[in-house]
Amino acid sequence: MDSINRNQPETNRRDLSGSEAIKRVKDMTIDANTCFFCTAGSTGSTNGVRPMSVRKADDAGNLWFLSANDSHKNHELAANPAVKLYFQRDAHAGFLELEGRAEILEDRARIHDLWNPMLKTWFTEGEDDSRISVIRFAPQSGYYWDNKHGNLVAGAKMAVGALVGKTLDDSIEGRLMF
Repeated sequence: MDSINRNQPETNRRDLSGSEAIKRVKDMTIDANTCFFCTAGSTGSTNGVRPMSVRKADDAGNLWFLSANDSHKNHELAANPAVKLYFQRDAHAGFLELEGRAEILEDRARIHDLWNPMLKTWFTEGEDDSRISVIRFAPQSGYYWDNKHGNLVAGAKMAVGALVGKTLDDSIEGRLMF
C-alpha cells in the first residue's frame, strides 16, 4: 500500500462486478458523454485515438456509437476489435477506463434509435446516410476513480484535511469486471 492510502482513515477501494459494474459504467458514461476511443492499430494520423460521443449505454453494459463506415476507426476495428475507452466526467472526479471489444454493425433500426439531428454535421445526408455504421462496444474490464459523496463533500474533506494535516480523501476506486 502506498503512503497516501496508508494515511487514509476510511476505505477508498471497492472492486465492482456484474450489475454493480454495469451501473457504474452507465452512470459515469451518461455524465461524461464523450470519451477517447482508442483502437489497437492506427491507419490514420490519430495514432488510433479520437474523441467519440456515447450515443447510448444499455442495461447489458454495452456502449453504442455511430461512425462513418469508411473511417480509419472502422478499418482499424475490422483488423483488430480490441478497444480502450477513457472518460472524464469533470475536473476532479468521474474517471473511467474500459477495455473491451467493438463490433461494427449495419443496423438501420439501431441507427434510428441512436440518431440525433446534430449528427448531420458528419452525416450530411441525415439519418439515412449510407455511410453511417453502428459500433457496439462490449466492456470486458476496467477501472474507475470517483468520489463517494459528490464534489462538495469531497472538497470540504480535502479542505479540512489540509487544515488539520490529515488525509481526508473522499475518493473511491476499483476494478470493474464484467
